[in-house]
Amino acid sequence: MQKIKPCLWFDTQAMVAAEHYTSIFPDSKILDVVRYTEAGPGEPGTVLTVTFQIAGQELMALNGGPRFTFTEAISLSVDCQDQEELDDLWSRLGADGDEGQCGWIRDRFGLWWQLVPTAINALLRDGEPARTARMMTALLGMRKLDIRALQDAYDA
Repeated sequence: MQKIKPCLWFDTQAMVAAEHYTSIFPDSKILDVVRYTEAGPGEPGTVLTVTFQIAGQELMALNGGPRFTFTEAISLSVDCQDQEELDDLWSRLGADGDEGQCGWIRDRFGLWWQLVPTAINALLRDGEPARTARMMTALLGMRKLDIRALQDAYDA
């Protein structure tokens, strides 16, 4: 059992979102669904929370109503092994969403995701300052990250 798990606040789309996310990531599943009772405040029988697992990470989705929405202040960061994985996640998570800068994408529910190439993370940590600066300049001009272009900027 995971001691700490993010709770994502939705208006009424918690189940739809959990099903969407579990369809995208391997090793994913719905773990538990709790429904509103006669005590409310939601309609009895409708989904209150959905606990689900994506890529081994447990999250909870809550149908809490329209009071709060997602912002860029919190995002889910996904390590991508290669360009193929990054492209696939970009298209699937970004369907009916919005592209952000530097590998950020907002999904159709308003949740922000960061798709981060593991190779680039390694260069940012271990790189020489001039090479890292060139790569960062290239990265800041991108929406969906291009691993080859970032590596080329680093190597230039």
